[in-house]
Amino acid sequence: MRFGYSIAAMPRITATIITLNEERRLAAALASLSCCDEILVVDSGSIDRTREIAQRYGARVLVHEWEGYSKQKNFAASQAENDWILSVDADEQVSAELAAEIVAWKNHSSELAAMRMPRQAFYLGRWIRHSGWYPDPKIRLYDRRRASWKGDFVHEAMMVSGEMGSFTSNLLHYPYRGWQDHMERIDKYTRLAADGVRNKGDRFNPFKMLLAPPLVFLKTLILQGGILDGWRGVLIAYMGARYVFLREFRILR
Repeated sequence: MRFGYSIAAMPRITATIITLNEERRLAAALASLSCCDEILVVDSGSIDRTREIAQRYGARVLVHEWEGYSKQKNFAASQAENDWILSVDADEQVSAELAAEIVAWKNHSSELAAMRMPRQAFYLGRWIRHSGWYPDPKIRLYDRRRASWKGDFVHEAMMVSGEMGSFTSNLLHYPYRGWQDHMERIDKYTRLAADGVRNKGDRFNPFKMLLAPPLVFLKTLILQGGILDGWRGVLIAYMGARYVFLREFRILR
């Protein structure tokens, strides 16, 4: 664990989660947020029990029309009671070890603008330790006065004005319910990514469509150690190559 200390008052943290029909996964995410002082759920029109579950776990719930990942997360941060935000997704959980690190950080107020944390994914029955999926550092704890989400469509990213520190414990990620869910997500996100590329004025590149997928497969399997994750690593490499192919193909359409 690495962060700077100051003598300022102990910061309070608001956890924010944006949701849409997340009744299956939300409870576990909410239950992991005991290190936070407020939980805020911003829902974009769920028709399942998402809002009911959020309220049961003591979250404050707001309904806000979907504007895109970055804008939705920034809206959530703007509605928080506290300046320090812990942004998590409904398919993520704060591990007990990470929660303890966050509590320790709160007890020694930080002069930093944001904190990174490693994220580890659970895929088809096993924790993934290679394949480019780990340590997958994410900036999730941040001061909203000095950081915000940027980007459209799929690839939102945190932009920080100031120094950052790092936690060592994992944010746990449960990205897919199974193989079919993974396939459906790739179909959805490649469409969004292709829309983003076209909106920027970029054009279809046939060489990129043909050459990038095998390169991504080999990079994931060999350079990023996917082979060490066994058959799951092979599947991850394949799905990464499939994502690139479909994204480039859909730019043409």
